[in-house]
Amino acid sequence: MPLSVDLITLGVPQVEAARDFYTAAFSATAAATGGHTAAVDLHGTGRLALHPVDALATGCGTTPAASGFRGYVLSAIVGRPAEVRALLQSATGNGATVVKPARKQLFGEFTAVYQAPDGAVWKLAAASKKDTHPVPGPPKPAETAVYLGVAKPTASKAFYERLGMSVRHDYGDRFIDFTVTSGGRCRLGLLPRGGLAKDAGVGEHGDGFSALVLTHTAASRDEVDALLAAAASAGGRITAAAARTGQGDYAGRFTDPDGFHWSITAPA
Repeated sequence: MPLSVDLITLGVPQVEAARDFYTAAFSATAAATGGHTAAVDLHGTGRLALHPVDALATGCGTTPAASGFRGYVLSAIVGRPAEVRALLQSATGNGATVVKPARKQLFGEFTAVYQAPDGAVWKLAAASKKDTHPVPGPPKPAETAVYLGVAKPTASKAFYERLGMSVRHDYGDRFIDFTVTSGGRCRLGLLPRGGLAKDAGVGEHGDGFSALVLTHTAASRDEVDALLAAAASAGGRITAAAARTGQGDYAGRFTDPDGFHWSITAPA
């Protein structure tokens, strides 16, 4: 099975506050996952796990200290401009800060960008450029995506292709994204770090822990081992060898060549 983004884990200062924000901003459902964590289902298009940032950093073998741009942008894609406006209003009404107001961009895309109270940067985008009829209720994302700011998208593309991912759009070192596999929940995209920051309307400088872990749920222990081996041979770094976890799952971790953290896990 190719690598896919099945879960996005965010390190947040306060789990309850982040859970309340995301459920309100996206009219989503949340559930406690045990301990001091929570999970949010973005209407079947993606799943967020919310962990204390200190604990997430410790699990990744680093420290939570960070400043500036985290190097990634999360995105929710909806049908029409009116839905972008509605989601932005919902987010800011629950404590988010507008980074770029909702408007038509240079090449016709209708977008908005905000920073959530936990620090994550979100881009809202409309698949259509026109409003054909009123929004009947709370907007629901048709797709979610995570965009990584990397040193060289073509080099990162080669890494992810070695892990089985298939390219959907390839604009060289400007932008690359991958096909969402059957059963996958979230699209992965690659942009130059500076280009991603510029698109989001934030400064590109930042350092420290990104407070982000991407998780792939494997079908078996053998698949976990195979993906970790492929990551290591393609230029990634194994940060935790595969082993049985305290929850009974079998999991291991790696970072890609740009330092983004991944967890590969198989159910017990």
